[in-house]
Amino acid sequence: PRPRDPREAHEEVIAAPRPRLRLLPIAAAGVMSRGGVFLGVDVGTGSARAGIFDEKGKLLGSASSPIQIWKEKDCIEQSSTDIWLAVCTAVKSACSLANVAAEDVAGLGFAATCSLVAVDADGSPVSVSWSADARRNIIVWMDHRAVDQADRINARNSPVLQYCGGGVSPEMQAPKLLWVKENLQESWSMACRWMDLSDWLAYRATGDDTRSLCTTVCKWTYLGHAHMGQWRELDSRDMEACGWDEVFWEEIGLGDLVEGNRAKIGRSVAFPGHALGSGLTPTSAKELGLLPGTPVGTSLIDAHAGGVGVMESVPEAESKADLSDEEAICRRMVLVCGTSTCHMAVSKNKLFIPGVWGPFWSAMIPEYWLTEGGQSATGALLDYIVENHAAAPLLANHAASQSVSIFELLNKILLSMAHEQNIPFLSALSQDTHVLPDFHGNRSPVADPKSKGVICGLTLDTSEKYLALLYLATIQGIAYGTRHIVEHCNAHGHKIDTLLACGGLAKNSLYIQEHADIIGCPIILPRENESVLLGASVLGAVAAKKFSGIHDAMKSMNAAGKVVHPSSDPRVKKYHDAKYKIFRSLYEQQLSHRSTMAQALQ
Repeated sequence: PRPRDPREAHEEVIAAPRPRLRLLPIAAAGVMSRGGVFLGVDVGTGSARAGIFDEKGKLLGSASSPIQIWKEKDCIEQSSTDIWLAVCTAVKSACSLANVAAEDVAGLGFAATCSLVAVDADGSPVSVSWSADARRNIIVWMDHRAVDQADRINARNSPVLQYCGGGVSPEMQAPKLLWVKENLQESWSMACRWMDLSDWLAYRATGDDTRSLCTTVCKWTYLGHAHMGQWRELDSRDMEACGWDEVFWEEIGLGDLVEGNRAKIGRSVAFPGHALGSGLTPTSAKELGLLPGTPVGTSLIDAHAGGVGVMESVPEAESKADLSDEEAICRRMVLVCGTSTCHMAVSKNKLFIPGVWGPFWSAMIPEYWLTEGGQSATGALLDYIVENHAAAPLLANHAASQSVSIFELLNKILLSMAHEQNIPFLSALSQDTHVLPDFHGNRSPVADPKSKGVICGLTLDTSEKYLALLYLATIQGIAYGTRHIVEHCNAHGHKIDTLLACGGLAKNSLYIQEHADIIGCPIILPRENESVLLGASVLGAVAAKKFSGIHDAMKSMNAAGKVVHPSSDPRVKKYHDAKYKIFRSLYEQQLSHRSTMAQALQ
């Protein structure tokens, strides 16, 4: 049985035949861990990373290990076997660098990209690749093979879709699952578990295949608010989960996934930080160099771990005395800036925002609704712009000779150009160059996976200086996209006036300053650069009962660093307002061009 309207599932408790689909809340307050350090693991697009943190959120040591990726047109795949080996390497290296013994690790947590993992009854990989290579059992988050499936799912206008901005993205799991069923029938019949990558990592570590409320709500259309009114952060009761809309899965052609009490997609669900099983199994503990039984917290998606790792990192000078803690946190948006960028904001009331994912109840911070915007290619786009330019090899050589990164050298070139040309501010260098950064579609707020990137203002110049201009214009295009998301969210009920940034791109001073100038908000950087790893370690700290819950741990382990303020020069604002209008027009022109060509081909 299921609620007639899953949107109101919290109004009734639904009985289900055994084995029951259970929700496992985090442990009750009052039982605390004795000291120790906490381990966070993050599997990104290109590497697995591990970090050791103390109870104040100070990073004691970190390490990374590369992971393999296969790219063939819209199909992007990875291997869970390869990823686990990389995780083990990174964990051992981090512990060694931090001079931490296995018995010092009081708890650990996993975060990862929202990639889709397929395994059989024994936990062995099942291929999701045209190649039939069994190693390739992960469809990576940014894989866009399922655009057609997403369109067909969205055409059904199911009630669950209003909780993902009005429609699923091809980066979510339902379209990818439908693609596998329609194209790889043998793999479909072999797979016994379909899991988000962070859930699979926790399963591989503990043997417990309980799924995270974060992953299921944000990527699988699970309705977390089915538990509203039944659960509070300090409540330790087990509760029956009633958030799967079985009619939705049947209507889109995936009814077989909800057979057998949803065993293939998750029969038990837990809030992030809940201690899984009996902790690390003897096998996984040996592989990781840790002790059997070490508590493991239910996982988070990597961007959401970044939110947990940074959202309370507000210095006293930036705090608003006239606002309660609850009101203040709802004025913030976290930018998790890596290969892509995720824009995370929370509210106490559910806000439906067209083209923006959510509202997701308790998917990041318990008892808050999460709004999740995003740009599918940011760091990846900057890499693409630089690496595919004629000047790239020369630039790389010059950077190496100066022992700086390519991006540090580009920033220096831009400063030199601004001085040489005697312009009033550096941003004005890009006045003739405009970029629409939708090179991998638009995730938010227009939610158009078919959108294409645009560069307006190209010349025959192949110099390093011209590459620096393209790089600057691309950063600005990305920042205009974030401004569009912030304005769109505020127009639909949010009151965002402060940004926090973490991830690799947050280490780029030009990138952050351009965002502050363009959006007109101060940007707070955390004390610790590795916010995603910190967020993952919070899960371990909560699982070890060092803290009563996620938000309690955040208040202790988050800490602010530098604050970057917008320029006070009114000319900078006037300039960016003008460029922003051009930015917005580029997509409108694209729609017009698309329509013109479609009519020509009729």
